[in-house]
Amino acid sequence: MSGRLTRRSLLLSTLFAAAGTGLAACAGGAAAGPTLAPDAALPTSVPPGTVLRIASNQRVQDLALELSGLLDDLPFTVAEWVNLGAGPDIINAFRAESLDVGLNAGIPPIQAHYQGFDAKIVGVRHTREPKYLLATRPGSPIGDVADFRGARLAFSQGQAQGVVLLRALQQAGIHPDEVQLVPLASTQFLTALQSGQVDVAPLGLAQVPKYLQQYGGDGARALRTDVVDLLTVLWAPDQVLRDPAKAAAIAAFVPLWAASTTWTWENPEPWAQAYYVDTQNLTLEAAREIIALGDKPYFPPSWDEAIAWEQETADLLAQGGFVDPFDVTGLFDRRFEPLAAAAVSDEYRK
Repeated sequence: MSGRLTRRSLLLSTLFAAAGTGLAACAGGAAAGPTLAPDAALPTSVPPGTVLRIASNQRVQDLALELSGLLDDLPFTVAEWVNLGAGPDIINAFRAESLDVGLNAGIPPIQAHYQGFDAKIVGVRHTREPKYLLATRPGSPIGDVADFRGARLAFSQGQAQGVVLLRALQQAGIHPDEVQLVPLASTQFLTALQSGQVDVAPLGLAQVPKYLQQYGGDGARALRTDVVDLLTVLWAPDQVLRDPAKAAAIAAFVPLWAASTTWTWENPEPWAQAYYVDTQNLTLEAAREIIALGDKPYFPPSWDEAIAWEQETADLLAQGGFVDPFDVTGLFDRRFEPLAAAAVSDEYRK
């Protein structure tokens, strides 16, 4: 038996053991066939002809599966790897029924709930290191978070960057009323910094080297903070999870997502070249710097910490008047809880 078939058998047997006995599902779209109740066991087989559309921002997800050799192990068809990453864009795609699975930080599910859209978290990864740096505009005198009072800060309410900013302010003892929060999508942050529309914006680690290379000579800085955006989540609309075939396919995808993620950690050089250099147009040196700042993936067997973190985040947003207070427990579909952790070795579970 080939290594690929062995790996697939292991992952699928892990999935079926963790999921338990479920409802036999028929193939097809969400509108056809039986409906899977939210408290029903997950189906243990994926019917032929099942199709999903999965978010893969700038090819990060499908490329990880391809390089790790796991892409062919998907027991369903991916109709499209949708090039979306920002939380608001994912929510809009969910609403348009053009996307079945998204990959985001913890805040987009909170924002979706606030907007009245029902979706559930089906996979959880913890991050222990900061994923964002607070970049200043060229010529800004700001040298520390304590200098943010009165500054114009790029703020995206429905994205991870917004919560990182709020947590940084909270740690510095600065109330949001003491700064100017400039509402922007994260895709506008770089342009806003370059033009001087804002004084500070949270930038992803992959964005910072290019920005500083271009504007560091003009006084732009990247301020480090110990604020960690703990959660990376896979999530899906409730209506998708009510389709037994699609629920089974998502349950099969979660372990492969976890396994391909650990592959990128264990193979930094090929990942640096294939992703950061070939798709992001960074130099190999910059790619290595980004990977060095990254965090070993962790897929918790229990979601208790994730739920507590998500509640803290929702409470922080509610305190600022950005969302209404609510209990986040309902955002998590705990039928999927054991799947990611069961697919990786012990070193990635603690």
